[in-house]
Formats: sequence, structure tokens, C-alpha cells
Amino acid sequence: MKKLTLDELGRKDVDAFRRMYKLPVRLVLDNIRSALNVGSAFRTADAFGLDGITLCGVCAQPPHREILKTAIGATESVEWTYEEEVLDAVKKLKAEGWTIGLIEQTDQSISLEKFKIDNGAKYALVFGNEVKGISEEILSEAHFAIEVPQVGTKHSLNVSVCIGVVTWEFFR
Repeated sequence: MKKLTLDELGRKDVDAFRRMYKLPVRLVLDNIRSALNVGSAFRTADAFGLDGITLCGVCAQPPHREILKTAIGATESVEWTYEEEVLDAVKKLKAEGWTIGLIEQTDQSISLEKFKIDNGAKYALVFGNEVKGISEEILSEAHFAIEVPQVGTKHSLNVSVCIGVVTWEFFR
């Protein structure tokens, strides 16, 4: 066994990435306070070929130093937009035909492994603030809520880890 070099991996360049088919999944970041977590979301969106990212509220925007640190170039390949209010972003996406999914622990959450992905749907997945979670005002706009099952003493994952776990499930 040997590790592959970057050349052996055969990665696409930014132009080829932009032209390729994108998984119809868009990340909506609801007031993510850590620019490092935002950068990680860009890197994950690039890795899985997602449609893009909508940054909302207090989210840092590229070219922010800490985003660039964890995104390692993904801000150049992944399409992104910014909306001041997450409710406006969600309503706009919903009007464009996106199915709105909250990644949040609610009284109606579906455990990730039980969620049935509709391959014909476009999903906008909302990930909330590291402390407060999803903004209350968007609960009524969602089509569903998903939570990642956990068995430890903590009741949440770091948002960047959660984004990776959930988007992998949609990607696979």
C-alpha cells in the first residue's frame, strides 16, 4: 500500500468543477459564528460536489482569513450567496422549489439513517448556530427536520462535523 500523490488523485481544476453535475443539495448556514466552521462547510461542499452554500446573518464571508484557512481553495470552486436574514433565504429557496430540511433536534426530527432521500428533489439543508441551533422563525418553513443519532453524554456535534456526516449520507 502507498499513499497517492496529488497528481495520482486526478482532481478536477476549478473550471472543470464548475462545469460538472452538482448534487442538488445546498447548505444554508444560519448564523454560524466561527469562520473556521464556514470554511469547513466550503471544503465539504467541494468534496461532495454540492450545489452551493447560502451564508446567513453573522456568518463570515469569503475572503475571510479563517474561512480560507480551512476551505483551502474551496471558496473558488463552490458557488455561494449571502442573505442577511435566514428567513428570507429559506423563503426564497422554497419559492425556487427547494425542499427545506433543518438539521436540528426537534419534537418531529427524523433520525438521519431513517430519512428517505428523494433522488428527484432539491434539498436546502439548514445548519444552525453553534450554541443556539436553528433560528426559531424558520421552523414553520421547513418540510422536515433531521437529527444525527448520538449515544454519548453530549447532545450535539460540532457543526462542521455534522455537515460532513449529513452531506455524506445525501452524497452516497
